[in-house]
Amino acid sequence: MLRFDHLALRRGPLLLLNDMDLALHAGWRVGIAGRNGAGKSSLLALIAGEIAPDAGNFERPRDWTMAYVRQEVPALDITALDYALDGDSEYRQIERDLAVAEEKHDGVRIAALHERLHTIGGYAAPARAAELLHGLGFAPGEENRKVAEFSGGWRMRMNLAQALMCRSDLLLLDEPTNHLDLDAVIWLEGWLKRYAGTLLIISHDREFLDAVVTHVISIADQVAELFSGNLSGYERKRAERLVQQQSMFEKQQRERAHLQRFVDRFRAQATKARQAQSRVKALERMVDIAPIRAASTIQFAFREPLALPVPLLRLNEIAAGYGERRVLSDIKLSLSPGDRIALLGANGAGKSTFIKMLAGVAAPLAGERIPAKDLRIGYFAQHQLEQLDLRATPVEHLKELDESLGEKAARDFLGGFGFSGTRALDIVEPFSGGEKARLCLALTIYQRPNLLLLDEPTNHLDLDTREALTEALNDYSGALVLVAHDRALIRACCDTLLHVGGGRVSPYDGDLDDYARLVLRNDAVSAQLAPAVNTGNRRDGRRERAEQRARIAPLRQQVQRIEKRMAELTARKHVLDVALGDQTLYASENSSRLQELTGQAAALAAEHTQLEHDWLAVQTELEQASPV
Repeated sequence: MLRFDHLALRRGPLLLLNDMDLALHAGWRVGIAGRNGAGKSSLLALIAGEIAPDAGNFERPRDWTMAYVRQEVPALDITALDYALDGDSEYRQIERDLAVAEEKHDGVRIAALHERLHTIGGYAAPARAAELLHGLGFAPGEENRKVAEFSGGWRMRMNLAQALMCRSDLLLLDEPTNHLDLDAVIWLEGWLKRYAGTLLIISHDREFLDAVVTHVISIADQVAELFSGNLSGYERKRAERLVQQQSMFEKQQRERAHLQRFVDRFRAQATKARQAQSRVKALERMVDIAPIRAASTIQFAFREPLALPVPLLRLNEIAAGYGERRVLSDIKLSLSPGDRIALLGANGAGKSTFIKMLAGVAAPLAGERIPAKDLRIGYFAQHQLEQLDLRATPVEHLKELDESLGEKAARDFLGGFGFSGTRALDIVEPFSGGEKARLCLALTIYQRPNLLLLDEPTNHLDLDTREALTEALNDYSGALVLVAHDRALIRACCDTLLHVGGGRVSPYDGDLDDYARLVLRNDAVSAQLAPAVNTGNRRDGRRERAEQRARIAPLRQQVQRIEKRMAELTARKHVLDVALGDQTLYASENSSRLQELTGQAAALAAEHTQLEHDWLAVQTELEQASPV
């Protein structure tokens, strides 16, 4: 187990945790909750061994293997697959030892290493790594691209894949969903629910935590407390306790006031002096009960749009994409004030392409995009964080949008987004990711849009800010189109779901739970998803389905051939394992036979690994060829 004994932890002069005393048992999946800056990431760093406690003790079993997601990945000249495989250190060590043994023609050592490789499932390691990368959103074939070719967000996904590849006893994850889309979040959620080790995870995604964790550590006011159950259960218990605490505080204040009035009234009277003194001592013995603090300083609202034309924007037979490449076709859509739309779809399906076309950032390749005369778009995208002027202050950013705005009015507006006091006058460069995201959100809202386009707005935002955003969106009178991996935000704010995939934008008739099941059961997607916006007549539909079957049939046959060959190799491997298990084979006079058998085993393992790669690639192609 993980044990914390009267532990204190500081970051510089700031005390984060004081007298932490609790134990976490093996197999628990623990969510760490608390406001930004409370000490959640510092606690993970302590468990990882990156920092030491300032007082008390922390104990972790020495024989536990730990996996911890690193925050940066250098521009390496190795493939994404090799980078993920590096997470299984024993597999990599066996690879190196095999190379040495084969160079020395040490048959006994080669046989022993192959036996260990079989025991740890090493023959399937490349396929397992490819499956992790695919689950986290990498397209088929991208696992063979160099790490240096990917952006920072994709490298963070590689870090996560590497950590999941490790056959760990302890897994530490700090905001693992920040760089993932909804499909990848659903996949990761399923993976973590099956994880057999001990998990500690920081996340502000409420539904994700509810599905994954079995316990919650709450960090507030330098105190860490352990609760059994998921995040929603913890919040119910905490709310009940806070209500009780406030009631006790108010009762104590009334008792204090009553005692103090008696003391003030009778202290000078000789006949009452002893009674007054006893009440003074009672006041001194009282243990202070703290009042309830305000839940959050983040509270904002959308400014009323200057105009609300109907419709705001129409799309007529639109095609969208890049250069000559069409990603989406035949899009028909009309947006009016009050529309609340969430976009669903796998990574790379075209959600961001679609939202950029709505924003007017990318011109349509065909068709008509017809905006209303008074259309005013507020577009929030992740790249906006990178475009902030790091040497400017939040007030200066806001005054760039409105030169007539006074400093006091700017600070008042920014205060609702958590930039209170002099924080609105600090330069942006040292701001956290959450603070930069809040500033971009404030700049978007200030422009009084009547069409709001939000592409993953909750990345880096804590629960307080997400709840404030949800409330503001529900009061917003314009139209909203949202791409988000936060299902709680989608459920609370959106009443229409559109699926982006297969080159089309389609209405999705199910709910988010249906969609999660479809993501985890890809073979059923074709039977569940609604047809595309432009389905054509029945004859066209029959022709499309016939063409689809023609594409799928050879892929299914290829899968069957590969599976048949893998079964043959498995049977041959069993025969070889029996032969290599014969102790007489290792006598000196049988060295040539041993070398022959180990060579056959190595060749068989290599072919089996290649077949697993082929199977994964064809299976992925088959899933993509299935109707969406």
